[in-house]
Amino acid sequence: MKSKVYFTKTITPQKVLQMYRLLDKELPGKVAIKLHSGEVGNQNFLRPDFFKPVIDAVGGTVVECNTAYEGERNTTEKHLKTLALHGWSEYFEVDLLDAEGPDMVLDIPDGKVIRKNYVGKDLAKYDSLLVLSHFKGHPMGGYGGALKQLSIGVASSYGKAYIHGAGEPEKIWTADHDSFLRSMADAAGSIVEYFKGNAAYVNVMKNMSVDCDCCAVAEDPCMKDIGVLVSLDPVAIDQACLDLVYASDDPGRDHLIERIESRHGVLTVEAAAQLGYGSREYELVEVD
Repeated sequence: MKSKVYFTKTITPQKVLQMYRLLDKELPGKVAIKLHSGEVGNQNFLRPDFFKPVIDAVGGTVVECNTAYEGERNTTEKHLKTLALHGWSEYFEVDLLDAEGPDMVLDIPDGKVIRKNYVGKDLAKYDSLLVLSHFKGHPMGGYGGALKQLSIGVASSYGKAYIHGAGEPEKIWTADHDSFLRSMADAAGSIVEYFKGNAAYVNVMKNMSVDCDCCAVAEDPCMKDIGVLVSLDPVAIDQACLDLVYASDDPGRDHLIERIESRHGVLTVEAAAQLGYGSREYELVEVD
């Protein structure tokens, strides 16, 4: 059976909540809400007020992890300040999963490149997961969506270096690029397995720059907003977003596609599908 992906062209905070409810998925217990806190200086990340209705309705905790590169989010002290500066800790309960070590280590027995995933130890507090992704380009991954949030997003600072280095953290910026992309698919699969179906995904195709929200200096969006997608399948939702970009007649789409293709972005989706925790085959259900 094809995975269902719901899609609307309407992009409002209330619509995000309505779309999430279409999934008819009860997220049990304590819910981790993974999103991107935004690097200081970035103009494109989605703010707390945009996600407030869905976060309030779910009643979860906003979770993040420290970065593995220089900036205002690479230490616990700086990241907590950024979470406050950007309003996340003002509106919501916030948990920096790797604020303190040691990391939780998840085994990836079927991993094609990496066999372990290092995540913030506080992940153990949560029973289910809601991933709120801002779909856009990315300087290394080609694009950022649900699979990147599951992999790099949930990984600890060390875990991010481990994924980037395809199992050799000291090669964070020099590892074989395609191996890095496959490592993201491996790591994302370990999070899907950890929550055993108790997860849901929202991708927002708004403010679509070729750069990620992790860039302090990012290009402005290059194409018009497309919409909001929700699914229970992280592979299908990312594939649907890519397909919508390719189907767009917006003149800026070619710039975003060049970023995606030059970084082999679709390889992460292909590798994730091969691992079997999602499908590139989906039914797109458009709603008003």
